Amino acid sequence: MKFSYFHLMPYTHLELESHDWPFPNRYFDPAKASALYRTYVESMVHAESCGFDWVGCNEHHFSPYGMMANPNLIGGALAYSTQRSKIAITGNLVPLNNPIRVAEEYAMLDCISGGRLVAGLPLGSPMDVNLCYGITPMEHRERYREAVELTLKAWQAREIFSWNGRYFQLATVNLWPRPIQEPHPPVWIPGSGSISTFDFAVEHDVCYCFLSYSGAKSAKAMMDGYWRVVADKWRDLNPYRAGFLQLVVVAENDARAEEKYARHVEYFYHKCLHVPGMWFSPPGNQDYRSLVATMSNPVRRAENPKNLRYRDFVEKGFVIAGSPATVRDRLKEEVIKSLRVGNLMVLLQIGSMPHELALENIELFAREVLPGLRGVWDDEGWVNHWWPERLRQRAATVPAGIAAAGA
Repeated sequence: MKFSYFHLMPYTHLELESHDWPFPNRYFDPAKASALYRTYVESMVHAESCGFDWVGCNEHHFSPYGMMANPNLIGGALAYSTQRSKIAITGNLVPLNNPIRVAEEYAMLDCISGGRLVAGLPLGSPMDVNLCYGITPMEHRERYREAVELTLKAWQAREIFSWNGRYFQLATVNLWPRPIQEPHPPVWIPGSGSISTFDFAVEHDVCYCFLSYSGAKSAKAMMDGYWRVVADKWRDLNPYRAGFLQLVVVAENDARAEEKYARHVEYFYHKCLHVPGMWFSPPGNQDYRSLVATMSNPVRRAENPKNLRYRDFVEKGFVIAGSPATVRDRLKEEVIKSLRVGNLMVLLQIGSMPHELALENIELFAREVLPGLRGVWDDEGWVNHWWPERLRQRAATVPAGIAAAGA
């Protein structure tokens, strides 16, 4: 198993009771945000020292949910501040960014980090791409596919080429710099259950990462569908070709977990993630098959999260919470084995959680939970082909004890 300390970098100082997305930026305090950015990067560096395999973040806009208009800026800070961990940027949103710019900046990060980059190429949420940046929903996916193909070609080409696509026209493409990793950094494609994204990820043989804030129960039907696509396209059922994002809080016991974390979990769902349902899928954004799959999911999230409280989120599996033993057992059975994922992205800084409490959550998870899950897939002998090549080589040469700790 590979474990990520994944960070949304939320704004933690909202005092209003409620406000639908988008939040007016009059509620934003730059001085408070400055301090948050610094502590967030510090927590990611600390996660490396605790034994996490990779640290990462993504891209979002116009929202206290995530203050990362450009995750590559955070990637640059991490490239200098970390030594061992993989740096996984599960943005950039290529439908709204120039794909050559994405390719260049990712190549820079791969060079600066010494070949530790994992390059996320997400489709992006309708809020970010359609509503914030004005990309027409009907062209969102087609634009995305062309952007990914151009990015991949730019990384691999060794001669100047031109590109005359529907959405991008470039007379001269000649990438400087180009990435260390050959033929390019591992590509991960985040998604939230679109059938067409399953097909695209499997056809390109990249890692598919399910990003969900509703937990494994609501993701089960979708992930089963992903593995059917993998089998139908004659790919192996290697668990490392899939990842999953899970909110996790750990304490001395279950009762202490509620005492410490309840208000911060509720802040996340009630304020940061308070988005009216119509913004998740504007007309034309999803294809027909994906709409049918979403509507047919028997446990898809239908309730308004503002009507739920901490115990509801825990019971429904939105958040895995409790003692180390409780968290370890639930993660193993409900998430890792049930969804067949080899990459677990854990969100340990949730909502309004202060820095000191986030560090406590990181340390307790790394010390008491992570070691018991590390070897879940070892007996099946799978090779993680979606891990940076230079880190695979290093893991094969360092002493076994260090490798086991996440080298």
